[in-house]
Amino acid sequence: MNADRTDQAITRTVPATRTPHAPVRGELRPVADGVHVWRPLPGVGWGLANCGLLTSSSSAAWIDTPYDRTLADQFLALSRPLLAEGTAIDWLLVTHGNGDHLWGWEAVPDARVVYTGAAAAHIAHEPDPCDLHRLVHDADPDTLVGWYLSRHFGRYRWPETQLPQPALTFSGEVEIAVGEIPVQLTQLPPAHTTGDLIAYLPRQQVCFSGDIVFAATEDEAGDHPVHWAGPLENVIDGCDRVLATGATVIVPGHGPVLDRTGVLAHRDYLCHLRDRVHTLHAAGVPAPEAAHRIAAENHHPALHLPERLSITVGLQYRHLDASAPTPMLHQMQALARLAWQLEHPGVPVPS
Repeated sequence: MNADRTDQAITRTVPATRTPHAPVRGELRPVADGVHVWRPLPGVGWGLANCGLLTSSSSAAWIDTPYDRTLADQFLALSRPLLAEGTAIDWLLVTHGNGDHLWGWEAVPDARVVYTGAAAAHIAHEPDPCDLHRLVHDADPDTLVGWYLSRHFGRYRWPETQLPQPALTFSGEVEIAVGEIPVQLTQLPPAHTTGDLIAYLPRQQVCFSGDIVFAATEDEAGDHPVHWAGPLENVIDGCDRVLATGATVIVPGHGPVLDRTGVLAHRDYLCHLRDRVHTLHAAGVPAPEAAHRIAAENHHPALHLPERLSITVGLQYRHLDASAPTPMLHQMQALARLAWQLEHPGVPVPS
């Protein structure tokens, strides 16, 4: 994202208010022997990602971090009582390069950071934490994009956050030993991002899917997935790779922990979304209108943030058209525009 206000020529007709944010309270729940999942509550909303804690008699690891240092310190405070005497968080295994899975790393600065080589390239081209902090917190809430950023990202703080130097980047597959716990890391083709991996614990039959899976169940709502690289076929294949591990417990990037049936249900959602996009594309419907139509159909009412369909539908159109990537600012404008349209039907969208 570019914070240059000349690039954000948006008519100032949105009410100039900053949305108060409810505090986030994290819970650390056991899912298998030596495996806990940190779940942020509320469990819906941008940036509220799940994280894992692996504990053994001689070592410990995090799988992903919360979005900022405040949340990461919460996670660390809950982690410490579960660590064996004399151990610390030695490893940080990162499922992909988006900030909500990495930018809390400074809470465990001595941990060895591991992610894919493709994730390293992704991180190098993303806005860094300080840039995003300025963009979110200096944005004029009287503009459409400023309104959206303040509402959904204003709770996070990265004024001085720096990015880590990884101890290991890899392609293909690699196995990490967290004490006596083996963790199999597998790189995926471009899907949610260009650098996704899944982390499988064969002894516990637990798989951390990262944002290949965004979960929701009958008992717990979730968010519409947002995918940046795609195509959707690769995300669907990623779900198949998660299931192929044999895992019986799947920790999604966001939302409640799932069993295999839950992952199949999410896969069905992705297939439905892909098929609707292809139908609308074949009919000549422009991508923004296609996203609006799919959101209005409300096929999955348990999923929040339907405006994120503008990103995912847009990327699938890009693959179908073999067109160049859309600049991030334009994607954020389309996202905020759809959010406004869905929340204020019949009211002109600020332009």
